[in-house]
Amino acid sequence: MARGKHLWFNGKIQAVAETQVSLFTYGLHYGMGAFEGIRAYEQNQGGIAIFRLDDHIDRFIQSFKILGFDLPFVKKSLIEACIDVCKKNQFKSSYLRPIAFIGDGPLGLNVGENPPIDVAVLNWEWGDYLGEEGVKNGTRLKISSFTRPHVNSVMTKGKITGQYVSSVMAKREAILDGFDEAIFLDPEGFIAEGSGENVFIIRNGEIKTTPLTSVLAGITRMTVMDYFKNKGIPVKEARFSRDELWCADEVFVCGTAAEITPVREIDRRTIGEGKPGPVTTQLQKDYSQIVRGEVPQYGSHWLTKV
Repeated sequence: MARGKHLWFNGKIQAVAETQVSLFTYGLHYGMGAFEGIRAYEQNQGGIAIFRLDDHIDRFIQSFKILGFDLPFVKKSLIEACIDVCKKNQFKSSYLRPIAFIGDGPLGLNVGENPPIDVAVLNWEWGDYLGEEGVKNGTRLKISSFTRPHVNSVMTKGKITGQYVSSVMAKREAILDGFDEAIFLDPEGFIAEGSGENVFIIRNGEIKTTPLTSVLAGITRMTVMDYFKNKGIPVKEARFSRDELWCADEVFVCGTAAEITPVREIDRRTIGEGKPGPVTTQLQKDYSQIVRGEVPQYGSHWLTKV
């Protein structure tokens, strides 16, 4: 993972090595922050473009609004910050991480009315999040012993820093148990999502994904649903149980980091034929072309040139 040597912090590009954040930062103590994950891709016709930047920045702003505060920078400035960071670090393809958090101020659970807010954009090179083997031949998942929190326990529509502790613990549990990734159940026992991905199943010709009642509205999830809609293939948003997941013909997870990753095994049960299925394989191929500007149908409104 090659890290960019420059970042954008509170309105200007500066060297990572010269950036300092106080140990009294409120977000460090209490998890009061929000972030985004965005990918920039080298384009087939040359140059670099950021995929669905506008949608990601909208969600970034909304995530901080969920915490009860407005970001001190407007959307246009945040979009320009992402572009400027990509230009400065000169990666061909990279991952962008906008992050905002309550800064250095009084500590204690009363955050106050007008706390200091810091905003940064970092980027780095990031390959296959769930591993090259998983992307090529299918990844291995397990149902986590941790439950996706209730919608009134955490705010499920925000990418809020402190809320990802449960995802870190679930991911670590899965890896220590010999798997690649974890899947959360919701408080009523239905499939929710991965530690950082949305889940889709294909069974008897029907494509299904968890409704947005208790999961993050993933940008890649939106992309997948638009893709199938444009092909005239319906996607059903409905709850499903773990045994239905085990019996699926195909399963894949998707997210900005994970992109489109097929699943070959869940809880030591083989999914389908134990390899990426035809629907997932075609989606994976087409998604790779879409993000690299090879499908004009999607290019103009989903790709922001750097």
